[in-house]
Amino acid sequence: MDFLFTTIFLALLISTSQAVDPCSSESDGSDISVIPIYSKCSPFTPPKPDSWVDTIINLASKDPQRVKYLSSLVAQKATSVPIASGQNVLNIGNYVLRVKLGTPGQLLFMVLDTSNDNAWVPCSDCTGCSTKTFFAPNTSTTYESMDCSMPQCTQVRGLSCPTTGSSACLFNQSYGGDSSFSATLIKDSLRLAKDIIPNFTFGCINTVSGGSVPPQGLLGLGRGSMSLLSQSGSFYSGVFSYCLPSFKSYYFSGSLKLGPLGQPKSIRTTPLLNNPHRPSLYYVNLTGISVGRVTVPIAPELLAFNPTTGAGTIIDSGTVITRFVEPIYTSIRDEFRKQVNGPFSSLGAFDTCFAATNEAVVPAIALHFTGLDLTLPMENSLIHSSAGSLACLSMAAMPNNVNSVLNVIANLQQQNLRIMFDVANSRLGIAREICN
Repeated sequence: MDFLFTTIFLALLISTSQAVDPCSSESDGSDISVIPIYSKCSPFTPPKPDSWVDTIINLASKDPQRVKYLSSLVAQKATSVPIASGQNVLNIGNYVLRVKLGTPGQLLFMVLDTSNDNAWVPCSDCTGCSTKTFFAPNTSTTYESMDCSMPQCTQVRGLSCPTTGSSACLFNQSYGGDSSFSATLIKDSLRLAKDIIPNFTFGCINTVSGGSVPPQGLLGLGRGSMSLLSQSGSFYSGVFSYCLPSFKSYYFSGSLKLGPLGQPKSIRTTPLLNNPHRPSLYYVNLTGISVGRVTVPIAPELLAFNPTTGAGTIIDSGTVITRFVEPIYTSIRDEFRKQVNGPFSSLGAFDTCFAATNEAVVPAIALHFTGLDLTLPMENSLIHSSAGSLACLSMAAMPNNVNSVLNVIANLQQQNLRIMFDVANSRLGIAREICN
């Protein structure tokens, strides 16, 4: 009897350990796992073995490039670009998706970017690529090349097509300010969880110069004509949502839900605003900000949506910490400091750090949108030093070298929330969800 019990116990133990492996488990349905780029399940190695807060500070130091890129977008005319635009596109990829391309599927960890319409991956024989994992189109039975006569090709900047005749659709693009890549436009099947998107158009990178290009590619979830939502047509009905886990989360605990099924039934929403000069960005109407019970005094024009100048507020998955134009941030910071016992010091991008022993008196910060009030969980408002002795307000002003009129609600403030993008009905929803 003891032998039988021991045998059954060991069998259950082995079965359970296999079932809960957080790195090898596959999602069922249309949920795609989302993880921080330097988590335990990610194939990417951090630049050095820092603590998670040091990793955030390092990632946030790249925010000025990101917001400079976002600010440059809002001044451009509407455009449909299958690969990166001619602007210096930013590489900050803080969250990655586990997806498959081709038939049979080839596994890649692609960066999730809500402010980009394009998709591209490193391909086999790539020169200068920083990864050992490539997409090999010639081994896929569903791969299709694209030539210069195709309309998608003619819309790409950096085009290298002859004036006469037909050839492969080749591109040269700058990226991140210090990098560039050449790519070929191709089609193949894209697998997301159990869903397959046939004839998905993306860039196949052949050559990389510099170190800023995301190692295994990027998947754009913007509103443009070449984004995943547009290319999937009615498959997802213009709806997706994500829950971003904390940077401290090691495993595939976050998720990307595609399509209306499985979305929260009770979720508060605010209208999505359309900027015809940059229709891809997800603008929302931020009407005010509270610190504790105090409504922060903010001039209305600093919050107003202006399609001509690009002013307003966007939700972005690629910026690390929320950034406000300087007068708004200064008002938030000053009121926060009034309610918290100093003295205050700086840590990296954070200029309002204080003794963690004073955390009990920290006021809640609420963002007020049209039809929706979001009170940030404390873990979305504060970040702690690696030693735990300091707590810092985890927001900042727009960098001095960025002439921006844009406010960016970033991923640190979105963690452990379900953010739903209902493009078909022009609304954005937010609900509390723990996905660590």
